[in-house]
Amino acid sequence: MSDDDFMQDSDQEEYDFEYEDADDDEAGDIGIENKYYNAKQIKADNPEEAIDEFLEVPALEEEKGDWGFKGLKQAIKLEFKLGRYEDAVEHYRELLTYIKSAVTRNYSEKSINNMLDYIEKGSDDAKAYHCMEEFYSLTLDSFQNTNNERLWLKTNIKLARLWLDRKEYGLLSKKVKELHRACQREDGTDDPAKGTYSLEVYALEIQMYADTKNNKRLKALYQRALTVRSAVPHPKIMGIIRECGGKMHMSEENWKEAQSDFFESFRNYDEAGSMQRIQVLKYLVLTTMLMKSNINPFDSQETKPYRTDPRISAMTDLVDAFQRDDIHAYEAILRNNPDVLSDPFIAENIDEVSRNMRTKAVLKLIAPYTRFSLSFISKQIKISIPEVQDILSFLILDQKIPDAKIDQETGAVVINRADDHERLQALETWTSQLNSLWQSVLTNADGFRVEDTARLHASMMSSGGGYGQLGLAGDVLPSPELRKLGGGRAKRDWKGKSGIAKAFSRAL
Repeated sequence: MSDDDFMQDSDQEEYDFEYEDADDDEAGDIGIENKYYNAKQIKADNPEEAIDEFLEVPALEEEKGDWGFKGLKQAIKLEFKLGRYEDAVEHYRELLTYIKSAVTRNYSEKSINNMLDYIEKGSDDAKAYHCMEEFYSLTLDSFQNTNNERLWLKTNIKLARLWLDRKEYGLLSKKVKELHRACQREDGTDDPAKGTYSLEVYALEIQMYADTKNNKRLKALYQRALTVRSAVPHPKIMGIIRECGGKMHMSEENWKEAQSDFFESFRNYDEAGSMQRIQVLKYLVLTTMLMKSNINPFDSQETKPYRTDPRISAMTDLVDAFQRDDIHAYEAILRNNPDVLSDPFIAENIDEVSRNMRTKAVLKLIAPYTRFSLSFISKQIKISIPEVQDILSFLILDQKIPDAKIDQETGAVVINRADDHERLQALETWTSQLNSLWQSVLTNADGFRVEDTARLHASMMSSGGGYGQLGLAGDVLPSPELRKLGGGRAKRDWKGKSGIAKAFSRAL
């Protein structure tokens, strides 16, 4: 055995002897650790038994430590998932006693944040909301004297978000004022170091005013939020702000700005991986139709991957029918996809798109007519007679079909077109001048015999109205019989009637 080997063996023996008591502690830790991991293995198949196993872990520790903290965390999550909210609150209260000495500040803060995020995502009923509120209240009380402003802000923002979801706007309004003050300096200006939190508070307040349709306050806050430059916000927060801005612009019928905001909102939600991107993409399609744009919203690089997404296929088909002016396809899509109108915002604004479609369809249908009935339009476009009458009234007032009259008793519509009036005037002038020519030929032509009148009249009638033939250049030429009977003077008289050809051309 070499000297080095001997020294290593000696060191090992000394190490084992010196830390013999520590091995006993380590064996105890291994037992606690095994208990914890055994519980984790069964939590998927037998969550109730796993809860009991996790709750036994803290009791195995002589002093509060990491394993007890971890065991309580797992038990609380399972209890919340199973709807055992009272047990979850009780054990969360116990968990908070570990943060003062048993675990480090950073670890405890991260764990509490993760716990609050977990219950926030899993809440879906009134009891769960009440449990969340108790969690937030216990957290704020526990960290009140720890000078942990970051956790205080995060927890209060979560509480404010809960009140927003529950539409408790009175409590929310007070909370956002408190949070705004916490994000400001002593002189009342925004603290650049808290810019991210400040934007989250703006997002909450903007959502509140969007829900309550207080557009005046919403517009001021929206513009202020866009000027915050000191923050690096989570893209989901900017997605929320831009979405509310788009809805605000929609209420003002500012379609172009709404489209821009919805596109930015979609881009941010997509970056954040938020499912809200699908809903906002529907809003973007809706805005495109309201703008009466022929640009397909799915032509951009960001939206192209969603063109064939089944979740928005109905909206894709709608914009396609809209841009083709296919009213029947448009109406069929709405009729066969009632879920499109399940979103209150879409239901509120799709009526404007439908009205635009029906108005264009009516204009296209009546273009060749000067007289038609309301029932005819109703049957062709498949809308009610009162709606047809409403659309026609709008078109008359908007000077799209001027000089039109609706007979309320018979349901008939008569349109006096200006171009028809001009044509009739031209025809009247042409007829008058032809009559003058006729009188001139009969009365003043040299060598004209009265007994030939009947033959001349018959010849002119057989020429299609008889008074002449239409030349290639649009001039009216005298018939052969007229030239034969009238002689040279008739030709001279014809040349003097240059206005006839012009009048005839205008009439045609």
